[in-house]
Amino acid sequence: MAQTIADIDLNSWVDDYSDMLFNFAENRVNDRDLAKDLVQDTFFSALKAWERFEKKSTVKTWLFSILKRKIIDHWRQQQSRKTKPISQYTTNDEDEKNWIEATTPNSKVNETEAFFENNELRSALMGCIDLLPEKQKGIFIDKFIDHKDSEEICNEYEITSSNFWVIIHRAKIQLKSCLDKKWFEK
Repeated sequence: MAQTIADIDLNSWVDDYSDMLFNFAENRVNDRDLAKDLVQDTFFSALKAWERFEKKSTVKTWLFSILKRKIIDHWRQQQSRKTKPISQYTTNDEDEKNWIEATTPNSKVNETEAFFENNELRSALMGCIDLLPEKQKGIFIDKFIDHKDSEEICNEYEITSSNFWVIIHRAKIQLKSCLDKKWFEK
């Protein structure tokens, strides 16, 4: 039986996850107020999307994936601006480089988060690779995981070079679609 919005204890979400989400966001945007807004938007989006949550992951993982997308959207929005927000903090190129280096998070917590995030992504990617048709999967693994030479793969599978690249292209399209659903989907 699917849970409804009435079944959600939003207070427990806030109590259990808000500090972790806030620290994660603040480390990436270097702005306390913006981090608070992103976390608030995350809870709001989660509440709106609760009925679509398939529960294939924990609520914590789901909230973090929503927050990651919020942060990515923020940075995309910043990149599309005509002026870079960093310009208000610096006056020349040398200062800009130092400011960037000084504000880049570099701690064990961030390394640990990156490790787990990479493992989650790796797991999703391997799951998507397993869904490829056998021939595509073998060729893709040989090329991008085992780093075999393209010519060697063509000889092994008895295919032409152009057929090889078509297979690779189709595998990439299928992987992108699968990862969009498993990793990036809202």
